[in-house]
Amino acid sequence: MTDPVASIDPQRTALLVMDYQNGIVGMLGQPDDLLSLAADAIATARRAGAHIGYVRVAFDDADFAAIPPTSRMGARVRTSANAFHDDSPTTAVHERVAPEPGDIIVRKVRVGAFSTTDLDAQLRERGVDTLILAGISTSGVVLSTVRDASDRDYRVLVLSDATADPEPDVHAFLTERIFPRQADVITVAELDGLLSG
Repeated sequence: MTDPVASIDPQRTALLVMDYQNGIVGMLGQPDDLLSLAADAIATARRAGAHIGYVRVAFDDADFAAIPPTSRMGARVRTSANAFHDDSPTTAVHERVAPEPGDIIVRKVRVGAFSTTDLDAQLRERGVDTLILAGISTSGVVLSTVRDASDRDYRVLVLSDATADPEPDVHAFLTERIFPRQADVITVAELDGLLSG
């Protein structure tokens, strides 16, 4: 873990809750602790006046039709198309971390949070220059978004304990060895101090 700076400006910060969808949360087996930590992070960020953004993966019929046969992601989602359809309850954000009016909400059709959404434009319109990431999975949306956000010159923090991967060893490797190259890796317990400092 790296040592982040003493504080961040909540008005210029967005907490992104990524792929916390019913179907994806359900793949983790025992998600209660993770959901509690994510809910705590959201509450802390809201109290401080930070922006909250939600990124969810879901496809409509046109999106499915547009996936080329060379896409590995396309092959995975086609096999469970009903579970990834935009109308399916499995693509809704889990009720324990659900959005509130005024939150940013984007729907993506690829792994990362930016490439198929207007997320960057919405963040820039709000003056956001710092992102705090919580997501499922560490090796998917979180990894892709850390890299892309860093390339877009955002300051990036990753909530290691509000992020999860089906493979705990992969989660540990990414949060301990890879993410610190482009992001500050912190815990939910550290968030309040950073936002209020």
